[in-house]
Amino acid sequence: MTSFASCSDDYYVNLNLNTEMELPQGRESVLHFFEQFRKQYPTMRNFYARERGELVLEEDKDSGHYRWTSVEPKRICSGQVNPVVLEDAMKQHRLVLELAPYTLSVSPLDCESLNLMFGFDYTYRGNHNQLLVDALGISPALEKLVEIEGVKVVANEPSIQLAFDPDCRVQCRVSFETRTSAYHIRTGEFPEEQLSVYLTARRYGSLEPGETYQEVMQHLAGLCQSLIDNYVAENVLLPLQQTIAIR
Repeated sequence: MTSFASCSDDYYVNLNLNTEMELPQGRESVLHFFEQFRKQYPTMRNFYARERGELVLEEDKDSGHYRWTSVEPKRICSGQVNPVVLEDAMKQHRLVLELAPYTLSVSPLDCESLNLMFGFDYTYRGNHNQLLVDALGISPALEKLVEIEGVKVVANEPSIQLAFDPDCRVQCRVSFETRTSAYHIRTGEFPEEQLSVYLTARRYGSLEPGETYQEVMQHLAGLCQSLIDNYVAENVLLPLQQTIAIR
């Protein structure tokens, strides 16, 4: 099993449960959800509201690893940054899925999608778009373009999405987010920013009769773990880490 902490500067595991109907917005229901969550994790004491009706409960961020959860009108989220062991994050996400049905009236029918995302961040001062070309390569059909004298790669965020069942209800996506702008390239002034790699597994639609949210999440987690162990770590994460290290 891959040691995620050794593959990047920071990593995180996020869960999103997207609903078709709006979630209860009453104080009693929402606060009950957060209070039950805090009973399990007493260090989650920072509670605040964001725009568009999002409510957040999180731990202090000073240590570099922390938990958070949030409720939006049609989405429940949970995340953990730099968990000591992966099971810590999975346990937290299972609690969210356990609490949601009876605190926020989430039915197995009312599922637009359940998403599990593994994110990996690399701090790099330079052109993130060129870094991806150097570390991971580029499609052979496009190689000659980046070899044109004097050109700079201004945007390069490859993405691939795969279906793992005949109905395309279970899908996985590997994607990248660069944070280098044309201004940075033009001026040659590159701030220390994080280049992100995302592996997202998603299950669409209502649950099957007798199926639970925890079971669906466990299936998605196994799929992500397999992809990371057998492809993403060796072919994406480590090459990025090694390319950054020699610069």
